[in-house]
Amino acid sequence: MRPKLRFLSDDLAARIVSEARDLLAKVGVAVLNDEARSLLSDHGAKVDLAAGRVTFPPGVIDQALKSVPRSFKLYDVLGVETNDFSEDKVHFTPGSSTINFLDSGTWAIRKPSSEDYVRYAKLMSRLGWIASQSTAFIPTDVHERVSDSYRLYLSLLYCEKPVVTGTFTARAFQVMRDLQLAVRGSDAALRAKPLTVFSACPTSPLKWSGVTSQTLLDCARAGVPVEYIAMPLTGFMAPVTLVGTLVQHTAETLSGVAISQFASPGAPALYGGSPAAFDVRYETTPMGAAETQMTDCAITEIGHSLGFPTQAYIGMSDSKELDAQAGLETAMGATLAVLSGINNVSGPGILDFENCQSLEKLVLDNEVCGLALRLARGIEPKDDFPSTPLFEELNREGHLLIAKHTRKHLKGELHYPGPVIDRANHGRWKEEGGLPLLARAKREVDAHLKAYAPSRLPAAAKADLTRIMESEARRHGMDRLPRRPG
Repeated sequence: MRPKLRFLSDDLAARIVSEARDLLAKVGVAVLNDEARSLLSDHGAKVDLAAGRVTFPPGVIDQALKSVPRSFKLYDVLGVETNDFSEDKVHFTPGSSTINFLDSGTWAIRKPSSEDYVRYAKLMSRLGWIASQSTAFIPTDVHERVSDSYRLYLSLLYCEKPVVTGTFTARAFQVMRDLQLAVRGSDAALRAKPLTVFSACPTSPLKWSGVTSQTLLDCARAGVPVEYIAMPLTGFMAPVTLVGTLVQHTAETLSGVAISQFASPGAPALYGGSPAAFDVRYETTPMGAAETQMTDCAITEIGHSLGFPTQAYIGMSDSKELDAQAGLETAMGATLAVLSGINNVSGPGILDFENCQSLEKLVLDNEVCGLALRLARGIEPKDDFPSTPLFEELNREGHLLIAKHTRKHLKGELHYPGPVIDRANHGRWKEEGGLPLLARAKREVDAHLKAYAPSRLPAAAKADLTRIMESEARRHGMDRLPRRPG
């Protein structure tokens, strides 16, 4: 039986959705995009042009929900299925778009470079428990206007996994779509086998900016999946209670659903978010807080009740280094995520309130993901009944180390993490160097990078990617792209 966790009763989840619908009908949301407002108006929403605000009669939301796909899949650059966002299947992806990077030599937090990003993409190609990559952090050695497309370019060039990404400018989407078409070859092939998920973030409280509204429109019409990432801050930009925050989150998300579905009925999407319990003592947004993680799990319950596959930013840490706090917060979040059946879990590698990415934390978090996914498989009988013959063998032999039952089920039943997790006794640990966690993690990063094999994406597609990216860089005054390691 697959273990499951719930924070909301059916009645409470339904009441939260009902209150969100009422909020949309009476207060509405600000939509700062003329095209999106016009589209909503055409489908029965009421638009206050002076205020730029849109209210949604209940039937409008019902209409949008009717066309929502209950699942979709992602495929790698070779067209192989990697992510099945259905039922309670769980997949992990790194947190994205951080502005800082944990230096592997000095252990200081600094601004990232293209070289850092290439190392990240190579590492991601080898981490088996993390299903997709993300445009994880923002290199500072390229023009800010090309940073969105440039990150996607490097990801597609060096790693075969699909990409969770997004855009901070309206222009960038077309370039990023062209990069995907260079990989897939045609619009029809990209629609049939999606390569990316784009994050679209409303602004709390109750607002869709011009850029994020445009992302919803562009993605829906291009058949590119989105994930709605509402980010209410409990007690600051949302009610202090978790239920109040969930009402706001639901309203913000459902308004985005309406934009997507009216732009293209059946547009694939993840019902997601990155809420946080605002800590008034430090004026921070702790992603490792119990209340943050509880809210993440609760939005998943609401999303599933509405028929969506789901997403959440969970399984990360607010610590500034790879320490006990980082392990505690990450493992707690990852465990809650798999028990809640969050389909796309964004979090591995993250430190410092979603601001910093670490390669060493990625290799540790890869093991956390593996352990959590083993937990999700639960406990099932494996040739265990009748039990008497097995115990007769145990009495006869004195052990079951080489028993047929052991050899058959050992690898499937027991999960064995990699060397970044220490399971040796003290004596053996000392004999093998007595390395602490940070040193083991760095050693593992180095080993993965040394063993990296280039992406099998055809050379012609790689050349097309570079041609598109160089053209976009020139548009913004860059003579050449940054030099990259091989």
